[in-house]
Amino acid sequence: MRTFVSLAAAWALAIASAPVAADEAQIAVAANFTAPMKAIIAAFEEDSGHSVRASYGSTGKLYAQIKNGAPFQALLAADQKRPRLLEEEGVAVAGSRFTYAVGSLVLWSADSHRVVDGPALLKAGDFDKLAIANPKLAPYGEASMQTMDALGVKTAITPKLVMGENIAQTFQFVDTGNAEAGFVALSQVMEGGEITKGSGWIVPGGLHNPIRQDAVILQSGNDNAAVIGLFEYLKGEKARGIIHGFGYETEE
Repeated sequence: MRTFVSLAAAWALAIASAPVAADEAQIAVAANFTAPMKAIIAAFEEDSGHSVRASYGSTGKLYAQIKNGAPFQALLAADQKRPRLLEEEGVAVAGSRFTYAVGSLVLWSADSHRVVDGPALLKAGDFDKLAIANPKLAPYGEASMQTMDALGVKTAITPKLVMGENIAQTFQFVDTGNAEAGFVALSQVMEGGEITKGSGWIVPGGLHNPIRQDAVILQSGNDNAAVIGLFEYLKGEKARGIIHGFGYETEE
């Protein structure tokens, strides 16, 4: 005797066994975090089934774009100031902000022999151009100015500075040889716990304000499962392992 399943029962079975619909997150990410974010997105998409579209740039410029209505659903900034402002202005979801990474600054050159003693190089001024990110837009640029001030070399070096709009452009200035050296994010030259090319001096944290990088969900992403899932993923072991591998620290 054959057992027949009704059409209604078949539909119910199909719906029950279907995967939860995937969502897409549209996020803005500070340029210094480009490499680790790409790795985290790849892992998150594979593990969750959701998708993520990321735009990278200076924190100041991304903040301005968000204020002007750019369709982002979350911001991963290079500072704490802009995410906090977005909360205060009602653009971001209150209580969603957290520190996802603490960055490190490095004086770096594409020449593997140039940066042997970072402070000595800066004090000698043995270069024509030194690249930094625009300190008005990029927290890493602000930290660069604080470092030079702490070492007593800011006045002498200022005429030699070339400024990138963000830390990614700053790295390009140095990587292409348009500047002999520059202050960049450690994550741009480190992978697997080691500086992979050129030569660099990791700036001690005491020479500048801590580069605490905060993430915040915007009101437009409040009900988006991909955004919410990504923020939880950033706090998890796999994402934190990727973050540490690119030279960042994390906070509990």
